[in-house]
Amino acid sequence: MTTLRLPDPDAATIGRRASIIEDIARLIGRDALIADEDGRRAFETDALTAYRRLPLFVVLPRSTEDVSKVLRYCYDNSLKVIPRGAGTSLCGGALPAEDAIVLCVSKMNRVLDIDFANRYARVESGITNLAISARAAAQGFFYAPDPSSQLACTLAGNLAMNSGGAHCLKYGVTTQNVLGVRMVLIDGTIVDIGGAYLDTSGFDLLSYVVGSEGQLGVITEATVRILKSAEGARPMLIGFATPEAAGACVSGIIAQGIVPVAIEYMDKPAIEVCEAYAAAGYPLDVEALLIVEVEGSDDEIGVLLNRIAAIASAYDPKTVVISSDSDQSARIWAGRKAAFGAVGRISDYYCMDGTIPLKQLPMVLARIGEICSGYGLKVANIFHAGDGNLHPLILYNANAADEAEKAEAAGADILKLCVEVGGCLTGEHGVGIEKRDLMSVQFSPVDLAVQMRIKSVFDPRWLLNPAKVFPLDASAAYIEQADAPPRAA
Repeated sequence: MTTLRLPDPDAATIGRRASIIEDIARLIGRDALIADEDGRRAFETDALTAYRRLPLFVVLPRSTEDVSKVLRYCYDNSLKVIPRGAGTSLCGGALPAEDAIVLCVSKMNRVLDIDFANRYARVESGITNLAISARAAAQGFFYAPDPSSQLACTLAGNLAMNSGGAHCLKYGVTTQNVLGVRMVLIDGTIVDIGGAYLDTSGFDLLSYVVGSEGQLGVITEATVRILKSAEGARPMLIGFATPEAAGACVSGIIAQGIVPVAIEYMDKPAIEVCEAYAAAGYPLDVEALLIVEVEGSDDEIGVLLNRIAAIASAYDPKTVVISSDSDQSARIWAGRKAAFGAVGRISDYYCMDGTIPLKQLPMVLARIGEICSGYGLKVANIFHAGDGNLHPLILYNANAADEAEKAEAAGADILKLCVEVGGCLTGEHGVGIEKRDLMSVQFSPVDLAVQMRIKSVFDPRWLLNPAKVFPLDASAAYIEQADAPPRAA
């Protein structure tokens, strides 16, 4: 898939590469740079691997002060910067450019403070998602957002894309679990937004920063909520003869006022692949499967699971299996967490990410199948059904150019459908380059202008994560305006 337009690199910047490397090496040390070609290859793409660009070089800062020095230099020298965590972005959010440096925070991975009494942890943004919970687990606490890549993905990327995960139905996505951030602006200014308290005076800038995809600054630290772990949790499997029945059941559960920890959806192709990979115990004689998990005391779990089973009975389930022990529960979730990797064993795939109102699930599921079939492609649906966050995996052959283009076109049609039914382009993966040119489907020219003006306040020279989020034609005037001479050092 190479149909998305990317700007031509600036030859003058590439010509200055050697001197730029020397300058930044003097600021933070040569051992914090990766400049050789083989080393840079490791950063040429993110999880949207169809697009690759070799960066000018890579910077691995060790502290907020290092980041400040590098960004100030980049501002004064009109040098573009690509912020990066672990590079697990599925939308090209961390795709480099040949005339830009990659600023990767992966070495900044310390836990700076944990306050169990006040239920927060202050951490550096390069820490992995799962490592936060691991550090809090000794006192019976955890960090709630749990994207499927949580073993590898960093908090930096979670903050940039406002990531969620299977348990976001009850606990919310990243923005509901962050209290404050320390961020470095493009001119090197270090700012603290929010903090270790529940509310703050003035404008709610924190909600704008979380999900801003590296367009406003580089987040180096965050104060996140940690929650007390529940007494217990248990999932159940509910299999249906049709995807429409499964979608209707999701709406039925929520309509009854029950908020499970998670409701996950898998269709038949996904069920078969995941079962072959993880031996999770999924039924193979159904067209759609829900994984529904509740938590609480043993008595509470029993009552809730029985109520959900009763609700599901109205939608004629073919199978209902309630987990009987922790081993079975672990297998059920192992299959779901391994879903993307399991599908990748049998086919190349294009992973979409759109969000829809719950009541539209049955119709949208049917339309997704029709859209992909119209392009001659198969699709496996795996998504967070509880909050309507869809993740269709469009299967294609990456070695066939026409199939790659068809997969991209089918994905665009699915995202347009999400907006058409009252949803939005993305739930947790972000916009990046993948959905950049679809932003005008969801937002009016005035909407986009307001967003771009706000970016210009934080990043007046448009040096941060260029060619992402905003359509190139719409942003051209702002970038041209940004060509004014930099401020004096």
